[in-house]
Amino acid sequence: MRKLGLVLATLALLALAFPLTAIPAEEPIKIGVCEPMTGSMAAGGQMTWEGIVLAQEMLPTILGRPVKLILADNKSDKVESANAVAKLVEQDKVVAIIGSYGSSNTMAGGEVAEKAGVPMISDSATNPMVTQGKKFIFRACFIDPFQGEVMAKYAFNNLKLTKVAILKDVAQDYSVGLAAYFKKTFTALTGNPKAVVAEVAYQTGDQDFSAQLTQVISAKAEALFVPGYFGDMALVAKQLRALGSNIHLMGGDAIDAPELVSIGGKAAEGIVFSTFYSADAPGSAAAKKFVDAFKAKYGKTPNANGALGFDTFNILVDAIRRAGSANSKAIRDALATTKNFDAVTGLTTIDESGDAVKDAVILRVENGKFKYVATVKP
Repeated sequence: MRKLGLVLATLALLALAFPLTAIPAEEPIKIGVCEPMTGSMAAGGQMTWEGIVLAQEMLPTILGRPVKLILADNKSDKVESANAVAKLVEQDKVVAIIGSYGSSNTMAGGEVAEKAGVPMISDSATNPMVTQGKKFIFRACFIDPFQGEVMAKYAFNNLKLTKVAILKDVAQDYSVGLAAYFKKTFTALTGNPKAVVAEVAYQTGDQDFSAQLTQVISAKAEALFVPGYFGDMALVAKQLRALGSNIHLMGGDAIDAPELVSIGGKAAEGIVFSTFYSADAPGSAAAKKFVDAFKAKYGKTPNANGALGFDTFNILVDAIRRAGSANSKAIRDALATTKNFDAVTGLTTIDESGDAVKDAVILRVENGKFKYVATVKP
C-alpha cells in the first residue's frame, strides 16, 4: 500500500507539471486553403475543395498529429484573395497554404504569403508569373507556355489548321498569358506571322460576344482559341453557332468543368481543350484508388480540379513528412525538393522555379461528355 500511495502521488505531481493542454503532439497541424467558394470561379474552387477534403480524410494525420484544414473563401476576387491569405496567416496561424484556382487570385494571395514566409502551393494556377521571383510559392500544375504549345501543336498537326483567331479575357492574367503562348507557337509552326487572323478581347463578366465573333467570322478563321473560363466559353459557343459558324473551338484547362456542357448544350459539342487529368487516361494504382474513393464519397467522376486538389494536399503533406517538422521554412525547403511524386495527375517534380513538370491531357466534348483524346508529355 505504501508503494501504491507513492506511485499515485508521483502521478499527481506529473499531472500538475505537464497539463494535457500543453502536450504539443496533440496539437493539429493547420493547413490553410484559399479557394473561390463564391463568385464567377466558384465551380472550380468547389471542385478543388472536394479533392482536398477527400485527401485529408484519407490521410488525417502527419508526424503523429492531426491535420486541420481551414478554408478561406477568396470570392473569385484579387483583393479578397489577399485578405483571405492574410487571415490564414495572421489569425489562423497556418503553417502552409493550398490555393488558389485562378492565376490572378493566386498571385494576389501569393504576395502576402511570400512576405510572411509561409509556403503556398497552388493547385491550378498556370500563369508563369505566379512563382516568378518567389521563394515560398509553388504549384502542382503545369504552366501556360507548355499548355499553349500543346494546343497550338494540336491545332497545326492534328487538325491541320493554318488560320486561327483568339478571343481573350484581358482582365485575367491566365487568359492573356495563355493566348500569348498559343500565338507564339502557332505562328512559328505555320511559318506565317499572320497565321492568327484575328485577336479580339473581352472583360470578365461580359455576356455578349457578338461583335467579337462577327470579326472572327469575317477574318475567315478556321478555329477560335478561347483561353477563358468555362462560363465564358459556353456562352461563346452558343453565340458563335447562332451566327451560323461551325469553326473549331479550342480552350485551356479553365473550361474543364461540367458547366461547359450544362450551359453550352449542343453548342459545346466538339470543343477541344488541354487539361491536367482524365479519369479515362492510363493511370497508376494511386489514380485508380483516388477515382474509386471520389465516386464513393461524391457519387460522380472527378474532373481535373478535384484531382489537383487531392494531389496538392498530398504533395504538401509529403513535404511536411520529409521535413520532419511543421515549421514553415522547413516545409518550404522540402517542397522545393519534391521529385517524381506519384500523383493521380501524373509523376510530379518541382523545378527550380517552383513549377511542376508533368504531363497534359487533351479532351473533346462528345455527346455531352468529356472524352479523353491523348496524353502529351513535357
